[in-house]
Amino acid sequence: MKKLLLFVACAAMLAACDGFGGKQKQLQAQVDSLQAALDQKTGEEAELMNTFNTVQEGFRLMAEAEGRVYAQKEKGLSSVEQVKTDMAFIAQTMKDNRQLIEDLKKKLSASTTATAQMKQTLDNLTTQLVEKSQQLALLQDELASKNIHIAALDSVIASLHTDVALLRAENQSKDRTITAQDKALNAAWFVYGTKKELKEQGIVDERFLAKDRVLQNSDFNKDYFTQIDIRKDKIIKLHSKSAKLLTTHPDGSYEFIKDEKEQQVLLIEDPTEFWSVSRYLVIQVK
Repeated sequence: MKKLLLFVACAAMLAACDGFGGKQKQLQAQVDSLQAALDQKTGEEAELMNTFNTVQEGFRLMAEAEGRVYAQKEKGLSSVEQVKTDMAFIAQTMKDNRQLIEDLKKKLSASTTATAQMKQTLDNLTTQLVEKSQQLALLQDELASKNIHIAALDSVIASLHTDVALLRAENQSKDRTITAQDKALNAAWFVYGTKKELKEQGIVDERFLAKDRVLQNSDFNKDYFTQIDIRKDKIIKLHSKSAKLLTTHPDGSYEFIKDEKEQQVLLIEDPTEFWSVSRYLVIQVK
């Protein structure tokens, strides 16, 4: 808001200095546009928060009604009509909350102001909705055993399986996305081969200067590389008695050692440092 006031002040000063009404109108139009954008952002956030609060209040009122039902159970269900009234209220509030949560999903998807915290809160509300449905299904069964059937709960409980299936699908989708992102963030690619093999794959191009010969050709064969996870794959066997790095990797982050057959093995001692320059590793062997 301070920036907005400063902007208005500057606009007024410029208008006073040059005396051109057109310039003043142009600056005022920019100020009005900025204010409209701020008002829209504030309005969207307020609407979203009001809906969140409504859902939370619905869960609170359901918990109170549920508490009264359990209290009646302890008393031997002395007031069946009160139990039916409370259960009907719970059923209706569950329907309302479910619809509000669906509306929230659509609003957050379309919103330009939604935060990660809002999305996490929505996930928590969805989980709470499913858990509450499961609790009500158990409570309905307990009341049925006492010959008390709440018809209003039938549709709520019937939707339970849909809610659970949708939540499970959403969680699986999120897990796949997180796994894919995690894999991409920690991916690197290596290749080793003779000078001839590397040239044939376009990985080494002698048309460039000696220090720039590796991976300068945009048409090099990426399929020739092996993808690895930099957190796990720290040892690369080279099946050769002679090997040298052609790509740049910080000294001290790796060393060549020999296996039982006296063949070279690349040991990556500090993966973070080793892959800091490039996620591609090229080794020439004989």
